[in-house]
Amino acid sequence: MLEILSPEEMSRADRLTAEMGPTDTYELMCNAGAAVVSEILPRFADATGFDILCGPGNNGGDGYVIARLLQERGLDVTVWREAEPRPGTDAARAAAEWPVLPGTLADFEPQAGRVVVDALFGAGLSKPVEGAYAEALEKAAAAPVPVVAVDLPSGVSGESGTVMGATLPANLTVTFFRKKPGHLLYPGRRLCGETVVADIGINPKVLEIIGPRCRENAPALWQAILPQPAVDAHKYRRGHVGVFSGGPSSTGAARLAARAAARIGAGAVTLLSPAAALAVNAMHLTSIMLRRVEEPDELAAFQRDRAATAYVLGPAFGVNEKARIFATMVLLEEEVEPAHLVLDADGITAFAGEPERLFASAAGSRGTLVLTPHLGEFARLFPDLAADEQLSKLGRARAAAARSGAVLLIKGPDTVVAAPDGRAIINVNGTPYLATAGSGDVLAGMIAGLLAQGMPAFEAAAAAVYLHSEAGRAFGPGLIAEDLPEALPAVLRRHVGWEEGETAEE
Repeated sequence: MLEILSPEEMSRADRLTAEMGPTDTYELMCNAGAAVVSEILPRFADATGFDILCGPGNNGGDGYVIARLLQERGLDVTVWREAEPRPGTDAARAAAEWPVLPGTLADFEPQAGRVVVDALFGAGLSKPVEGAYAEALEKAAAAPVPVVAVDLPSGVSGESGTVMGATLPANLTVTFFRKKPGHLLYPGRRLCGETVVADIGINPKVLEIIGPRCRENAPALWQAILPQPAVDAHKYRRGHVGVFSGGPSSTGAARLAARAAARIGAGAVTLLSPAAALAVNAMHLTSIMLRRVEEPDELAAFQRDRAATAYVLGPAFGVNEKARIFATMVLLEEEVEPAHLVLDADGITAFAGEPERLFASAAGSRGTLVLTPHLGEFARLFPDLAADEQLSKLGRARAAAARSGAVLLIKGPDTVVAAPDGRAIINVNGTPYLATAGSGDVLAGMIAGLLAQGMPAFEAAAAAVYLHSEAGRAFGPGLIAEDLPEALPAVLRRHVGWEEGETAEE
């Protein structure tokens, strides 16, 4: 169940199921209410009662079903609402089957020992929550009562995870069929509490018709194509990564990326260093090779001699014309096999004033460009997309990938990876331990290491993001960036299942 549906796609799934039959939309509503009740009862067996906050639409209809089913079990239930459902709707039918006159939201007062069920507005919310609805949510948020959200906490956008007006953090959120972006993108993810996806009878064949293009990141998406060394492999056949180093006082970031590329499986990694930094880099390198690359002709010579299949440019490199020249040379090299470029940090910022130069190079490249910005760097390269408040993080990533022709990764606790063709993943296993200097440099090296071994760029980025987070989780408190590459071998064995093979030739 890795597919993520937008609110519009979820509505379409409901309609398609009803068209296919024999299940109709009211039966789906009844199933949804029953699914919520089945999650509530074992968790809140000691509750003295239940307050069901019902909105005017289908989310409120789910709430009336929940109220009726709880009351049929002999439990104390009160329904609160501001307005009746529109006549002739499924919600109106559900409300008609609730035998007690509902109270008004203005009179709602949460009480200790009772459970609040938030069935005001679901994932399809299109405007801010205000007025009596906002006041009811604020009362519940201020009270020491557990909250169960139906579909999504009211006030959270199903499309973006942002808060629209007031909201009510939930202890438990029960959604239906598939998650929505708002369950996974912050701050929505934090506000959902525990999220349960319930089967309510939606025909799974609707996914073939809808063709969702966004998924929750997980090994099932890329594990089968993770590179594994052949028994007759030599180091260059396992992939060669070139990592550009900054000056003598800015070399550590490149070494982090280089070590990560090696730990993820690249057979050879070369640090490409300016002359002034050769000595300091040499003092810290063992298995990583070192080569002077300070001028374009030196890079051209390296490309001819060693033919690296992936490069990392940006970590502490400096924001300068040289970054722009080197990036263009990697992308547009025609004399050797195509090379991929992971552009990170300073490499991204270097193109802030002329992004079209980068995008044109990507369009003319036989390799793939991967961009790995955090939100600040993203705004430097795509200022209009960053400023567009109508776009979610997912929407921004997709739009930027389409514009740039690159696989684009926006980092954060809810990292999003998007491809130019519209495919996207949202990563869910992030950890705050990764919020440490150099963590992003390691991620860039991991992506390049997988690219060098022949993994497609979108899948390489998704796999690297997931494994990077797993390495952070495995190490835990006290993590610094240097620990991440060293944690990778155990993570790969545990989560990916790489098998030990015969010793390959050097």
